[in-house]
Amino acid sequence: MGVLPAMLAERLGVPQVSLLSEVSVEDGTVKGRRDGDTATEQLQASLPAVVSVTDQSGEARYPSFKGIMAAKKKPVTSWDLSDLDIEAEDVGLEGAWTVVEGATERPARTAGTIVKDEGEGGKQLAEFLAGQKFI
Repeated sequence: MGVLPAMLAERLGVPQVSLLSEVSVEDGTVKGRRDGDTATEQLQASLPAVVSVTDQSGEARYPSFKGIMAAKKKPVTSWDLSDLDIEAEDVGLEGAWTVVEGATERPARTAGTIVKDEGEGGKQLAEFLAGQKFI
């Protein structure tokens, strides 16, 4: 989700710069460029910060077959809460900041309204959109 960087930054209490297409770090500051539909913004934040990038930020690097096989041989380290100095009540359901109070199934889709243009199609469409309060 696009909100994850903002939520993480808030939780950590650090600044965030998101959706960057170009990033640089120098002198304790992260700087970047965000390209929008109508404008380009230059952003910066002091470190530590949460930074998110778009698919335009660089070329994807794919591992070689040799690298994949070497990674399979690497040991996987597992940590428990005591290794990380985290209390059990700070994680899981007890430590959650949100609560899901309910969930319902999405209602089935209904057939839409078809407007046939037989001379009055534009008028019918405008009436439908006005009736739905879209215009």
